[in-house]
Amino acid sequence: FFFFKQKTAYEISLGLVGSEMCIRDRYQRRVHGRYNSMESSGWHEVEKDGTTIMAAIYDGGVMLGADSRTTGGSLIYNRVSDKLEPIDKKIYCMRSGTSAHTQKIAQYCRLYIANLTSELGTLPPVFAAAKVIQSFIYKYKSFLSAAMICAGWDPIKGPQIYNIPLGGTLVPENIATGGSGSTYMSGFCDTHYKPGMTRKECRDFMVSAISLAMYRDSSSGGIIRLVDITKDAVTREYISHEKLPIKQAPSLSPFTTLLQKKKKKKK
Repeated sequence: FFFFKQKTAYEISLGLVGSEMCIRDRYQRRVHGRYNSMESSGWHEVEKDGTTIMAAIYDGGVMLGADSRTTGGSLIYNRVSDKLEPIDKKIYCMRSGTSAHTQKIAQYCRLYIANLTSELGTLPPVFAAAKVIQSFIYKYKSFLSAAMICAGWDPIKGPQIYNIPLGGTLVPENIATGGSGSTYMSGFCDTHYKPGMTRKECRDFMVSAISLAMYRDSSSGGIIRLVDITKDAVTREYISHEKLPIKQAPSLSPFTTLLQKKKKKKK
């Protein structure tokens, strides 16, 4: 259960509701050694979140993908959560970390970018949205557990990806991964990603990478959601669990394909 306390002016500025304040304070007491009699017995546990998110630039656009599982420790809270947050018409962000923190950051980012769009009268720069997200994560890095990827298309620079990990560093990249599942697909991404891929090649690459992470990472799972952003359109797609390459047929998994190629070379 959660108890609710009166907000201070500082906490109002952070936009924390009562339950989120209690989660934050419980985390600080647990980590920094400030226990009360109930917590010292181990009754409260620090909540942990896991996910798999990634984005990649291809010839003509950028594609974002994520799994749909939301976890807390060993519990699965939501099997079909949507981690692809729209910021503007052609700007999306992906969330990993504590859901309450990342959702609030995305809400603030939408507000800032909506105001910027009304002032500019045109599509806002992707960098502006990434900078807003980065400023929140960096400024409140001692209180927030949030790592996000911001990607999209604008008339100034075309397709772009910005990776904002824990701590608030802003890194422009051609391919970005995040969440607990990123460890399990980093080698696959390094081997198979290449600049200038076609849309189909990029889609197949991302579906294979995310499904591999979902197969190995217990905190990732559910379905795969994709967003394809180009100059002309924004297209969303989802792949059900039954249609994932590593589940549908072992012969389609990237690892099996690589092994088959090595065997043919030996022959």
